[in-house]
Amino acid sequence: RWRFDLRGVLVAGRYAAGLLLVGRAPRAAVRGVVDPGGGGDRDLYAAMVEQGWTALVVPEAAGGVGLGWVEGAVLAEAVGAHLAPAPILGALVAGEALVGKQWLDGLLEGSLVVAVSDDARAPVPFAPSAGLVVARDGDEVVAWVPGGVDAQPAMDLTRELGWCPRPDDGVTRLDADAGRFRDTGAVAHAAELLGICDRALQLTVEYAKERVQFDKPIGSFQAVKHRCADMLVDVEAMRSVVYWAAWCLAAEDPDREVAAATAKSWCADASRRVLASALQVHGGIGFTWEADVHLFLKRAHLDQLEFGDAVSHRARLGAILRDRVAAGESII
Repeated sequence: RWRFDLRGVLVAGRYAAGLLLVGRAPRAAVRGVVDPGGGGDRDLYAAMVEQGWTALVVPEAAGGVGLGWVEGAVLAEAVGAHLAPAPILGALVAGEALVGKQWLDGLLEGSLVVAVSDDARAPVPFAPSAGLVVARDGDEVVAWVPGGVDAQPAMDLTRELGWCPRPDDGVTRLDADAGRFRDTGAVAHAAELLGICDRALQLTVEYAKERVQFDKPIGSFQAVKHRCADMLVDVEAMRSVVYWAAWCLAAEDPDREVAAATAKSWCADASRRVLASALQVHGGIGFTWEADVHLFLKRAHLDQLEFGDAVSHRARLGAILRDRVAAGESII
């Protein structure tokens, strides 16, 4: 039964998210942010807030919409597919952690931009515009108001990036589970990677149909077909593991940690393969500023690192499964 319900959620959610992003974040609009040097689109974020995106996973009792992380993953996937230059992932990940705190209303109404991080020592997306940073610090989730964060040069120009280390004073400990916070961040960024790769695959297939070499579309050549087929296999595997992890988050399933670590490690690695093939099929034009492929590649590079890279999540997954084996439990 839940499979049927999940399918309906995905179809309806993608349609609703697509309506907003097609109109507000076409690639021409993304270029309008990237070409001048990067940053973000405040009008786009305001439209997301108006549609209730910031409140999506926040419980109704706290003023939110009260949906779950399956719906959150749908939004994150759409954001990745459109390269939306807005801090919505930070709002989604921070929402649960800020329940009961004075900052939640500002997040829900869009007056407060929240930057999130799994490592306070790393550069944080949208930190220069953020009025609050929420980060995992060991076994705690903490929040602080940043001061004077300068934008740093970054590969991905669809988002601001800044260093925002934990200060010595003015840090608030949140009543949030650090493990769940890490898992929500990992799943959100894995879902965005899925959207990035799915759209990169679409662009690549379209180009292979149009680009003619030796009087034939290059998509008719076996080597190009194999590349595109391999991309599709990776993307569909990403889709399966992302929505398994999102469902585990929403259902508080005991396999939540395993699912989140699997999703982030697989999506981080698979996205490298997918985008490398996208560049290969596009040939020389794929490396030019005028082509859109590089925008997806650069956004993916940062997402691959946020909330843990593939290596760290594989190590985490191995530790979880080793403990289960030592306890005589099944790992299947």
